[in-house]
Amino acid sequence: MTPDTITYSSFIDGLCKSGRMSDVWDLIDEMHDRGQPADVIIYTSLMDALCKNHNLDEAIVLFRKIKDLGFQANVYMYTVLIAGLCSCGRLKDAQEVFKILLTNDYHVNVCIKGLCKEGLFDETLALLSKMEDNGCIPNVITYEIVIQAVLRKGKKNMAVRLLCEMSARGLL
Repeated sequence: MTPDTITYSSFIDGLCKSGRMSDVWDLIDEMHDRGQPADVIIYTSLMDALCKNHNLDEAIVLFRKIKDLGFQANVYMYTVLIAGLCSCGRLKDAQEVFKILLTNDYHVNVCIKGLCKEGLFDETLALLSKMEDNGCIPNVITYEIVIQAVLRKGKKNMAVRLLCEMSARGLL
């Protein structure tokens, strides 16, 4: 019986946690040879192990490789890398990765939705500002998330201001 991706993922995660990195790479090669390429979950486990073992340069190379392979890096993957960089004192690198995160509409929208859900509108507006500072202009979906949230909290003036902003940007 041939292991599926889920089985490989479990093996790889266990090997990563036990520090057996050469075995991990062997399994990833085996998966590739069997026509079952590794997925984002497997690569994230591997990146987490690399960070925890202070192999940050390898983790960064893997992060780039994942993106080159056409995978969409998820928030968890960014978090793993940023946390690894911070824990080893590489704050400048962590800030660079965070800037990349802030230029991705999907990831920022996830963060904005979470902030809005908690009623943290000042933090939401600060994140929108930071997005723009990093060259990521809020889109219709971003505004929709914030406007719906502020209206649910009865903040009509803020909703009107955001609608005017949308109009000025040609999004209405």
